[in-house]
Amino acid sequence: MTRVIVVVGEALVDLVIQLDTTVSAALGGAPFNTARTCGRLGATVAFMGAVSNDRFGATIAARLADDRVATDLLQRVGVPTTLAAAELDAGGAATYRFYTEATSAPALRPAALPATTETLFAGGLGLVLEPMADAVVGVVAGVGDGVMVMIDLNCRPAVIDDRDRYVARVDAVVGRADVVKVSDDDLAYLSPGAPPLTAARRLLAHGPDAVLLTAGGSSVTVLTADDERVVSVTPVDVVDTIGAGDAFAGGFMSWWDASRRTRGDLVDIDVLAAAADAANRVAGIVCTRRGADPPWRHEMPADWVA
Repeated sequence: MTRVIVVVGEALVDLVIQLDTTVSAALGGAPFNTARTCGRLGATVAFMGAVSNDRFGATIAARLADDRVATDLLQRVGVPTTLAAAELDAGGAATYRFYTEATSAPALRPAALPATTETLFAGGLGLVLEPMADAVVGVVAGVGDGVMVMIDLNCRPAVIDDRDRYVARVDAVVGRADVVKVSDDDLAYLSPGAPPLTAARRLLAHGPDAVLLTAGGSSVTVLTADDERVVSVTPVDVVDTIGAGDAFAGGFMSWWDASRRTRGDLVDIDVLAAAADAANRVAGIVCTRRGADPPWRHEMPADWVA
C-alpha cells in the first residue's frame, strides 16, 4: 500500500511587500508550502485544510493539484481567504502580519486520516488559530502508534493572544511528536533567556525521538536522546527566505519517505543527519528564488536520495 504524508494546517494568501513598497500576492501558509514541497519531490502527500470558496481558494486548490498534492481532504468554506502581509527587509527576510478574523484557515474541523497515513505533519498557525488549533491537536492526539508525527513549531508571536494556552497546545503535540523542527527564534519565545541548545534539550525530554534545531542559514543541530550532530548549511545567494523553513520540513519528510525509513530509524543520528542535509539542500534552492517555489525532484541531484 502507498505510504501517504498528510499535512494539516493553513493555506492562505501572502501579500508580499518589497522595500520599494511594491506589493504582490502569492499563495502561502507554512503547511501549504510544506505539502507542495513533498508533492514536487515525488512523495505521495495530501493536504488537510479549510479553503475558501472564493477565487483565491480556487487558486489554492488548483496549485495543490498542480504540485501533485491530493486535495480530497480539503474543507471548502464560505468565508474569505485568510491573508498574511509579508514585509521583506534588505536581506530578503520576511516579517509577517496576519489577517485572520472570520476567514478560511481557522475554520478547519477535525477529520479522519486516510488508513494508509505514514506521516502526519502539523504546526505554525495550526496551533494558534481556533477552532483549527483544537482540530489539529485532536488529529495529532488521535493518530495510531504506527504513524510518524512531525511538528514544525514555527511560532508566530504576533498572532498569539493567549501565550499560556498556546504553550499548552505545544506541549500536547510535542508530547506525541516523533520529530520536532524548531528554530532558535521559536525557542526564544517558548523558553525566554535559555540558550537554544538548552531549550531544545528540554523539548527532546518532553517526548520526541528527535529535535531539529535550525539557526537560519548557518546550521541545523540534530538532537536525540543519545547524541547530537551539527549539520552545516551550504551558503547560497539569497533572493528571499519565504518558504525556506517549509521546504526544509517537506524535504526532510520526502527524503525519509523515498529512503523507506520508518519511526524506528529516528534513533540513528547518521540517518537523521543525512535527512537534515538533504532538507538543507531543498531549502537552499528555495532561498535562491523569489517566493515559496520549492524544487521538483528532477531539479535535485540524482544522488539526493541514496
